[in-house]
Amino acid sequence: MTRLSAAFPADRAALVTFVTAGDGPTPAILDALVAGGADVIELGMPFTDPMADGPAIQAANLRSLAAGTTTRDILQIATDFRARHPSVPLVLMGYANPMLRRGPDWFASACATAGVDGVICVDLPPEEDDGLGPELRAAGIDFIRLATPTTDAARLPAVLNGASGFLYYVSVAGITGLQQAAQASIEDAVARLKAKTDLPIAVGFGVRTPEQARAIAMVADGVVVGSAIVEIIAEHGADAPAAVTGYIGSLAQAIRTARKSVA
Repeated sequence: MTRLSAAFPADRAALVTFVTAGDGPTPAILDALVAGGADVIELGMPFTDPMADGPAIQAANLRSLAAGTTTRDILQIATDFRARHPSVPLVLMGYANPMLRRGPDWFASACATAGVDGVICVDLPPEEDDGLGPELRAAGIDFIRLATPTTDAARLPAVLNGASGFLYYVSVAGITGLQQAAQASIEDAVARLKAKTDLPIAVGFGVRTPEQARAIAMVADGVVVGSAIVEIIAEHGADAPAAVTGYIGSLAQAIRTARKSVA
C-alpha cells in the first residue's frame, strides 16, 4: 500500500489540500495543513501562465515567482516535508513547462528523491502521456489525471488509461475558486466515474465551507480545497499558519463526520 492509497480509507472521504510553493512561509504552512487534518497535500509549482486557475491562485503564483522561487526550491521544500512527515502524501501540481524544462527523466528522478508521491500536470492531456507518464511510472510516482464535466464516455477511457493515485474531478467547466457545481451534478458525475474506475474520486474547484465539504464527502472519496486556503495565506502572510490550521480543522471535522452514501 502506498502513502496515497492509504490516504483514502474506505469509511470516509479524504481531505485534499492545495497551496502554492513559495507563497508565504511554505514549510510552516505545510505543517499547519497536517496539523489541521489534511490527508493529502498538493504543492503547486508556480508558473507565469496558470491557465486553469482563478485570481487567487494566479496571484499566489505571481507572489511566489516574484520571491524568486525555483523548481529546485520546490523540490527542497518537498524533501524537507518528507523528513518531517514521513506518512503524509505529497503531490506536485502544476504545468508542463516547469516539469519538462530539464527533461522528464530529470523531473521524475528528482521527484522520487524528494519523496513526492504523485504529480498532476494540468496542461498535459492523456494523448501526450509519453511526454512524462512513462518516466513517472518508472520512478514509482502516481500520474494523477483530471476529469471534467465535459469528459464524456468516449474520452473517459483515455483519461483513465495510465492514471493512478486518484482521479481529480474538476466539478465545474471553468477556473479555480470562482464557482461551485450543484451537489446533484457532483453526485451524478461521481457515480458515472465510479462505474468506470476503481481509483478514488476526489472532487474539487469551488469548495470553501465545511458544509460544502461535508456534502461532497457523502458521495466522493476525496474533497479538494485550494483557493480558499490560498486566500487565507494572502490575507495573513507570515501569520498564515495558525489561521490555516483552524480552517483546515473545520473542514476535516466536517468530512470526518460525514457518512458516505455511495460505496
